[in-house]
Amino acid sequence: MSDKDRPVLLIVEDDVGLQRQLRWAYEGYEIVVASDRTQALDAIRAHEPAVVTLDLGLPPDPDGVTEGFATLRDILAMKPDTKVIVASGHGARESALQAIADGAWDFYAKPIDIDALGLIVSRAFHVHALEAENRRLAARIDAGGFGGLISASPEMATVTRTLERVAPANVSVMLLGASGTGKELLARGLHDASPRSRGNFVAINCAAIPETLLESELFGHEKGAFTGAVKTTEGKIEQAAGGTLFLDEIGDVPLALQVKLLRFLQERVIERVGGRKTIPVDTRIVCATHQNVDGMVADGRFREDLYYRLAEIVVRIPALADRTGDAVLLARHFVTRYAASMNPVVTGLAPDARAAIDGWGWPGNVRELENRIKRAVIMADGKLVTATDLDLDGKAEDASALNLRAARELADRKAIRQALARADGNISGASRLLGISRPTLYDLLKSYDLHA
Repeated sequence: MSDKDRPVLLIVEDDVGLQRQLRWAYEGYEIVVASDRTQALDAIRAHEPAVVTLDLGLPPDPDGVTEGFATLRDILAMKPDTKVIVASGHGARESALQAIADGAWDFYAKPIDIDALGLIVSRAFHVHALEAENRRLAARIDAGGFGGLISASPEMATVTRTLERVAPANVSVMLLGASGTGKELLARGLHDASPRSRGNFVAINCAAIPETLLESELFGHEKGAFTGAVKTTEGKIEQAAGGTLFLDEIGDVPLALQVKLLRFLQERVIERVGGRKTIPVDTRIVCATHQNVDGMVADGRFREDLYYRLAEIVVRIPALADRTGDAVLLARHFVTRYAASMNPVVTGLAPDARAAIDGWGWPGNVRELENRIKRAVIMADGKLVTATDLDLDGKAEDASALNLRAARELADRKAIRQALARADGNISGASRLLGISRPTLYDLLKSYDLHA
């Protein structure tokens, strides 16, 4: 592990001999040493260490604790999430109580036991990492849900709950859904919610790259491997080491390359094009396709053994038309986004536009919706985007008729007819099935002009 990849530990200690001892003992960290308060605060600004060990006896008060406590308060004022472990031999119990009250994470009395202090330091780094992850997840949720996804539908809530549960597990995930349903957005959300979030998220569309170049793009190549290979180049798999590789349109990977991809998934090693050396790579694979992979396997166009390696977890993404209420929600979001840069006069959607959006089938899914909204914002003459601006005027499937009262009446009529049918037209039997009284059922029959 290089120095830049190692966690930073700041040791604030004025005893040069103890500095050397601690530096030697904690070789697993990048050690930064400070001898007084000024140096300590400079190190906090420059290195932003997650953990600090702080001797309370610092100059100009090496025999007391005044300077040490001042340093503690300054560090926490500058970086409140820093884990400060205070060490002192001056009135250990009183110093410990005051240090914890002032915000120290832990206290250790001198003389220092290197092994015991090492455990405290290790635990402090672990807790700091957990808290940082919690803050990151909270920020992600505030920014718009899983992966920034904008949705209020129960159908997508089921998808995101599944992905949130799968994210911490080191398994391959296959996302199945029509084009434009947001598979890459969900793949990125899966990466962000996983322990690999500090690594790279690398995406490649397998359908957009010619077969002759796809192998080099995925696995990299050595210098001189082919005409134009003037230097050794890492492939996407290596670039995603420690992170996540998203293979979009995995169904378009040719059979010959599927064999090499299978070997990587089985052995977690790769060979660059033109190379003979195997390179171990720790990369998580998330793939997606709009094709019927089961049918491709049955037809021999996709290797069955590769399918089962890639599809350890399969998640099906519903089409926009099957996501209750999401079309209008997304439309409002896109209007706000594009109006800011393309037509600031536009402030929202007219009622006929909302009705048309809700009633349209959206065969192109979210991508089609975004494109229509972008065009409508540009073309809109007034403050509100209309159904005409969307080019959906008259095309919606009876959208204008949909309102809460009409929906309730439709549901009531359907339930009453079903109950009467099951009760052979008997009012008492139908009212029992519906859970209402006979007079209430008579009133509903009269109101809706229905007959037993």
